[in-house]
Amino acid sequence: MKPGLLPMLAAAAIALATAGAVAQPEGSTMPENGEAVATFAGGCFWCMEPPYDKLDGVIATVSGYTGGSKVDPTYQEVSAGGTGHTEAVQITYDPAKVSYERLLEVFWQNVDPLDAGGQFCDRGSQYRTGIFVHDEEQQRLAEASRQALTDSGRFQQPIVTEIVAAGPFYPAEDYHQDYYEKNPIRYKFYRWNCGRDARLAQLWGDQATH
Repeated sequence: MKPGLLPMLAAAAIALATAGAVAQPEGSTMPENGEAVATFAGGCFWCMEPPYDKLDGVIATVSGYTGGSKVDPTYQEVSAGGTGHTEAVQITYDPAKVSYERLLEVFWQNVDPLDAGGQFCDRGSQYRTGIFVHDEEQQRLAEASRQALTDSGRFQQPIVTEIVAAGPFYPAEDYHQDYYEKNPIRYKFYRWNCGRDARLAQLWGDQATH
C-alpha cells in the first residue's frame, strides 16, 4: 500500500459514516439503540403529543414541521402557508413495548381522515393529515391500516390522509413543545373552541383518544 493511502481511506470511511448525520437537519429526533421513529401529521401538533405521551413504550414526542421544501422554517412561515410543510409530531419509541400498528391506531383516532382542507378549525395544507414513513415496513403497515379503514365501511367519504416517505423534520420552537403541559388551560380551551373533540367523538365515538 502506498504511503499516505491508509490515512486517505480512513478519512473516506469517516466521511461515509457521517454523511447521513450531516444530511439530517439540526435537532432532528434520530433513533438510538433499539429505538425507532414514527412521524405523523394530524393538524395542530399541540394536540398530537398527549395521546402518544400516554403510551407505554413511547420515549419522546417532538412537535415540528415536515413535508415541505423550506429549510429551517419558523412557525410564522409554516402557519402562513407556502412552505409546503405541515405541522407534525415525531415519536421516538421502543418497538419491544409498543408496536407501529398501535401508533397507527392512535393516529387515526385523533384525526379527521376525511378532511383534505386541514383539520377542524385549522385550515390549509399546513394542517393536513399525513403518515410519513421511515422504511418499507412502516409503509406496508400504514397502507394496510388505511385500506382496512376504507374496507370497514365506517365512513361514506374517501380517506384522504396521505402516506408519503419521511423527509427532513424540523423541530418547532421551544414554546410549542409540551404545550399541553405548559399551558393546560389555554390548551383545553383551544381544543374545545376548535371543535376538535366534538368532531373526533362524532367520527370515532368511544374509540377517540386524546
